[in-house]
Amino acid sequence: MKNKLKTQKHIKYASDITRRDFLSTSMKVGAAAFTTGLFPHLNASSVGKYNVLFMIVDDLRPMLGCYGIPEMHTPNIDELANNGTLFNRAYCQYPLCNPSRASILTGLRPKTTGIHNNSTDYMETLTDVVDIFQHYSEQGYETYEVGKVRHYAAPFSGGTSWKALNVSDDELSDGQTAKQTEELLANIKDQSFFLTVGFDKPHLPFYAPKSYYSLYRRDDFSLPASLNYPENSPKPSYNKIDLFRLYQDIPNGNEPISEEQTIELIRAYAASTSYMDAQVGRVLRKLDTLGLTEKTVVVFCGDHGFHLGEHGTWRKNTLFEIGVRSPLLIKVPGQQPCQTNGLAELVDIYPTLCDACEIPVPSQLEGFSLVPLIEEPTRPVKTAAFSFLKRGAVNGNSIRTDRYRYTEWGVEGRNGHELYDYIVDPDETMNVADLPENTELVDGLREKLRAGWEHAIPTGQEYIEIPLTVPWDINNDGIVDMQDMLLVSNSFGEEEPENPKVDVNKDGTIDMIDLLYVASHLGETCYASSPKKVVTNSLIHIDTITNWITEAYQSDDGSDVYKNGIANLEALVNVMTPNQTVLHQNYPNPFNPETWIPYDLGQDGTVDINIYNLKGETVRKIRIGYQIAGTYRTKDRAAFWDGRNTDGEPVSSGVYYYSLNTRNSKAIRRMLILK
Repeated sequence: MKNKLKTQKHIKYASDITRRDFLSTSMKVGAAAFTTGLFPHLNASSVGKYNVLFMIVDDLRPMLGCYGIPEMHTPNIDELANNGTLFNRAYCQYPLCNPSRASILTGLRPKTTGIHNNSTDYMETLTDVVDIFQHYSEQGYETYEVGKVRHYAAPFSGGTSWKALNVSDDELSDGQTAKQTEELLANIKDQSFFLTVGFDKPHLPFYAPKSYYSLYRRDDFSLPASLNYPENSPKPSYNKIDLFRLYQDIPNGNEPISEEQTIELIRAYAASTSYMDAQVGRVLRKLDTLGLTEKTVVVFCGDHGFHLGEHGTWRKNTLFEIGVRSPLLIKVPGQQPCQTNGLAELVDIYPTLCDACEIPVPSQLEGFSLVPLIEEPTRPVKTAAFSFLKRGAVNGNSIRTDRYRYTEWGVEGRNGHELYDYIVDPDETMNVADLPENTELVDGLREKLRAGWEHAIPTGQEYIEIPLTVPWDINNDGIVDMQDMLLVSNSFGEEEPENPKVDVNKDGTIDMIDLLYVASHLGETCYASSPKKVVTNSLIHIDTITNWITEAYQSDDGSDVYKNGIANLEALVNVMTPNQTVLHQNYPNPFNPETWIPYDLGQDGTVDINIYNLKGETVRKIRIGYQIAGTYRTKDRAAFWDGRNTDGEPVSSGVYYYSLNTRNSKAIRRMLILK
């Protein structure tokens, strides 16, 4: 389906906004007061401080590099995350496209909008609501939409669930959306604009140019942790996948999707995501080329979560964590990049953009500004996130707190209830709502759920810093350091390690790449507000680190993980002062006549290195000169010999000796050169 470039025109609404009566007077005051003082508000009907670029993606789960999924190729989204705020725990209010988008664009929750399906157009039913486009238009902005912003139903065309197509990016809809957006930005660069861009992929079918499929191999991915519904989970929580089974390659009836096909589909989803990421990059580069980056608030989100076999189900339409958790990135010009584990909801986007742009925040909104979290990532903004799902005649209501998810089905939970503890059971394998020891906990969460979102805002709470989840902090002591690397190294080759975090990249193998992921994050702490700490190291580990460096160079694939990991390991070695002068084994050896000769210098002095043949004849003298005491073991500090003799001729294969000569010591070692 071709995307249509649409200019959002001003639509006259009834002046009497009846939805505003939804909130009590006290809640109206609370919502307005909760916005941060970081950005003082301007008068109504005046253009705000920034433009807005709002990108929304269909069926995108947080399966992105910036969300700790290293096998994903999403460099453009990752770069946006590196420059803005990444919300680790953002949740949709309804896990289906149209209800979720209606909630996002109106700033109202699904119970208020009454939109619980993909066929109802909120523009036709909510005639007394000022949506985000109307509001920005009233503040003097020109508003635009490109691509799939509001929901539209695409007709099912049959065929298979995925294809690697021999086409260019612009031959598919998201490429056309990116191209149209580039052209539009060039035309509106001198306006105050609110531009919303909707990308279709990775929505089914997973059709993408084959170049994006070539980024992935089948063995890059593993099966979900759980292929079954949680033990003791009630039937209303189950998800029908009838529409998914309409694709020709998906089994009919109740036949399970094989493990092999599950991996195949995950790879296809990844390829479609990378295709979309490339289009996001085009838009962001155009924004930058036009000099608009520092004048524009950028928001990027998915409209809900998406199952790829988790709990044995597919697509969306569940109240499990994977069904309602969405990626959310926000970049405000001038902010400090950060991540936050503070709870956020997609209904918060509308008030957040108003707050960031310094325009009035409408009082009828049912979300709250996230600008406080952008300013202070560890500041608690709300104590719970709420999601809703209508399953036939049964309503599902779910609350996500810092640690738990509690869900009720039917009036007062008559059709079942669920409790998941994400510290004990992060993959939701068992519903523990009916365990006797959880009675008091369930009672408290039930009360919080039924009290509603209005009461999930902290009032007068003591400031508590929220720790981040840091996957490379293997021993969970709050800092990434030498102990974490040792835990990974000691688990090399283990198939079932005692600590599952040692398999950092989740590829089923504990090896050097896992250690380098940890090394590349040395000094990071579990608190976003804390700067990186200087990691020091004891001399007792210097040989271990040196061996890691040597092994890493031998398997170096040129990726950032290797580059950053090796650099940090070398930095650990280079700051040490050894107790004595020692000559070490050269590397690489024995496959390359060019070699680096590492050594430790116990005290300051002049250093020379001589190369000898088996007859004791000098082949080459390497004059290092004066060096201060320290370790000279890393590639950029060790002595380098190019494998040539004094006359500049390459030496032949064979055994050689090399000596380290200082004023107070001399050491000799043997090397083997093979060509």
